[in-house]
Amino acid sequence: MLDKRKKWLTEACTECGTALSFEIKEKLHQEQTPFQKIEIYSTKSFGMLMVIDGFVMLTERDNFIYHEMLTHPALFCHPDPVSVVIAGGGDCGSLREVAKHSCVQDIFLVEIDERVTRLSEEYFPVLCEANDDPRIEFIFEDAIEWFQAKKSGSVDIIIVDSTDPVGPAEGLYSTAFYKDCFRALKPTGLLVQQSESPMVHLESIIQPMHDSMQVAGFSSIDLICFPQPCYPTGWWSATLASKSKQLSFAREKFAKQLEIQTRYYNHAVHLACFATPQFMSKE
Repeated sequence: MLDKRKKWLTEACTECGTALSFEIKEKLHQEQTPFQKIEIYSTKSFGMLMVIDGFVMLTERDNFIYHEMLTHPALFCHPDPVSVVIAGGGDCGSLREVAKHSCVQDIFLVEIDERVTRLSEEYFPVLCEANDDPRIEFIFEDAIEWFQAKKSGSVDIIIVDSTDPVGPAEGLYSTAFYKDCFRALKPTGLLVQQSESPMVHLESIIQPMHDSMQVAGFSSIDLICFPQPCYPTGWWSATLASKSKQLSFAREKFAKQLEIQTRYYNHAVHLACFATPQFMSKE
């Protein structure tokens, strides 16, 4: 909701009983695609801001936390990530982070709405710095259908960089989709998916997601926690599921040296982000 008089954009979170507001300089773009409504704003203190169907997707100021934590923990947990698929992620922020890993040879971005990518290229060019990387293939299709046809045992890591579990993204949170991901992964494969806020979505989204992943066959499921100022509660998560065994820091040597450039993620953050808060402990 945009207060035109005061120039504030407000997103209300009914589950939280709270709202988050951004002071707006101007509205730069709005369009209705076949899939969703996309708006682009210039803000006073958070830079460029993208809104999809009324929900804040990313800001120029703090998106690096989300994109780094959705990608690097999984990439450093895998012993040899060669083939990576990003489902969703049309803003290309996660794509940029994956491309920093020289060991990755093939990167597929499967995004249903090409307009998200084209608008990101125009308004968030920093996120799209890796888009010309020859290892990357853009596939503007429904990721659910794409995975149904994907060859078994052909992918090392699947990153589901989706919007909230409504509209076009709803099917990306289903047991059927996780089964297709499980089949597409190699024996040492990993699946990581954004899983909303532990503060308010633990019972409604996170626990059902973990149950569905377990039903699909994943043997080890862990929650990654990190701050995200532009999202409800400011506390966000990703879920990392392993096809074969308990997660380990497979590339710890490289993470300690951290030859890639990051702003939030490092070796210490990797170790800390898997810690389970007391109220979520099963003991």
